[in-house]
Amino acid sequence: MDAALDLTKLRTLVEIRAGGSMTAAAAALGYTTGAVSQQMAALQRSVRTELFIQVGRRVQLTDAGHLLADHAVDLLALARRTEQALAGLPGRPRGRVLVGVFGTAAAALLPRAVARIRQQSPGVRLHSVEVDVDDATSSVAVGRVDLAFGVDYPQAPVPRAADVALAVLGTESFSLAIGAGRSAPLGRASLQDFADDAWILPPEHTSYGRAVRMACRRLDFEPRVEHTVTDTASTLALVAAGLGVAPITDLMLTLRREGLVTVPLTDRMERTMVLAHRRQPAPQPAVKAVIDAVQDSMAVSAPG
Repeated sequence: MDAALDLTKLRTLVEIRAGGSMTAAAAALGYTTGAVSQQMAALQRSVRTELFIQVGRRVQLTDAGHLLADHAVDLLALARRTEQALAGLPGRPRGRVLVGVFGTAAAALLPRAVARIRQQSPGVRLHSVEVDVDDATSSVAVGRVDLAFGVDYPQAPVPRAADVALAVLGTESFSLAIGAGRSAPLGRASLQDFADDAWILPPEHTSYGRAVRMACRRLDFEPRVEHTVTDTASTLALVAAGLGVAPITDLMLTLRREGLVTVPLTDRMERTMVLAHRRQPAPQPAVKAVIDAVQDSMAVSAPG
């Protein structure tokens, strides 16, 4: 055996046996099927034996796979009991933390944070509620939520509040999404190349809608907005239907990829994901644990 058994991989193995497929395990654990496949390939290399056989489109555990899964159930139960015992010690963070999320954050960021907090601070119970992305700071300031995911644009910064801090989670660049049914430019393109296209954008009063329009105006054109849509998943569905173009980031694409082509841009347009939390009073241990978990999950998932 090359290395110590990894509990995360063992948990995935148990889920595959319970669900009957890697796809079912991925859905139960909040992973992609590709990630599950990579985990199992690594586990097989670690134990130096085949754990699966392919049966049509499904996989079945070998005798060695069943044996390892049986022991994994016991190991995972012991790990949970150990975590619960540690959580009961004085000074371990415990309690309920309410996080404000919007569409992309709920789909792409929250599952990572939940997985990380369960691993690092099992005494913390993470709950979420939908909050308008532009209300992240104010929702924390008035105590509606303990934390809130937000988005900061250079052209349209998120509103600030004296007693609310913004923890930076990462910055991503925009591409342009077009329908798969049309020909895509070769290589990079400018926003200006799509000046005559129909656009699908949020209202101008939103930070995102304002940021995109300002980027277009710097290139001396006004986007012809034919569909004003706030929901990102709906926007991508309209783009896939050939009804217009829309800016897109990798996190947004977690909501939908089917029927879309992404065009890299020569124009620099970025957004920074942030996590709003109270500055005063200082975050309680449970809230601090969630902040750390979110930042850790972003760091692990960031491209190397």
